[in-house]
Formats: sequence, structure tokens, C-alpha cells
Amino acid sequence: MELRVGPKQNMGKIIEDVVVTIPMAQTVTNVNLTTSAGVGTYDPVGRVVTWNIGKIAPQKYFTATGSITLQTGSGIPESNPTVSVDFKVPLITMSGLKVSRLDIYGEKYRAFKGIKYLTKAGRFQIRS
Repeated sequence: MELRVGPKQNMGKIIEDVVVTIPMAQTVTNVNLTTSAGVGTYDPVGRVVTWNIGKIAPQKYFTATGSITLQTGSGIPESNPTVSVDFKVPLITMSGLKVSRLDIYGEKYRAFKGIKYLTKAGRFQIRS
């Protein structure tokens, strides 16, 4: 197994809280994973590989390689697993949405004129 993760287009921003999740088939008994960054673990009860990368700087790519052990007598699974990626990109909106004005009525205090943008991954899956 080999997996490569990196930004395709992030407009020069750091990608934070990157976690890659791969559900394994029922016939998988063990996964040995070696990562170039972060921590990769296999949960034999839930049959899930989790790779917690953390932060990815612009133009950086990380790889995870490993071997998968199947039950004795079982063949290769018919389908490839679905790879899920969760991440955040602070101070940017991928949609390009901008807040130009905010009016608050009925309050006595003055609001701070700052907007904090954050892009979060919803459900982003890669199928091969």
C-alpha cells in the first residue's frame, strides 16, 4: 500500500489538522504503516487505518507506505477502500465568499471589524 498526500492548490496557506482515514475489508488482519510525517495507526477492532499528519506547508508532500496482512485462505478484496481526508485551511475561503459589511442594530457595544475565515473539509473522498 502506498499513499501520497499534499496540497494541490491552497493559495500559499498552511493546511491544518489533516487526518486520513481508510476503512479496511473484513479479511484484513493487520496493517504495518510507515509514514514520512505524522502518526499512522491501525485499529483491528474497527478495521480502520488512521494517519494523523497534522500540518502541511505549501508545496510539501508526505507519503505513507505499508503492507496489509489478509486472513489465511482469503483472496484479494474485490474493491478498493474509500480514502477520507479531513482538514482545515485557516484565513481563506475556497468559494471566494467575502464579507464586505456587517451591521448590528440594538446593541450598545461596538463590534470589532475583523472577519476570521476558515475552510473545513466536509465529506471529501477519493475513490480509485
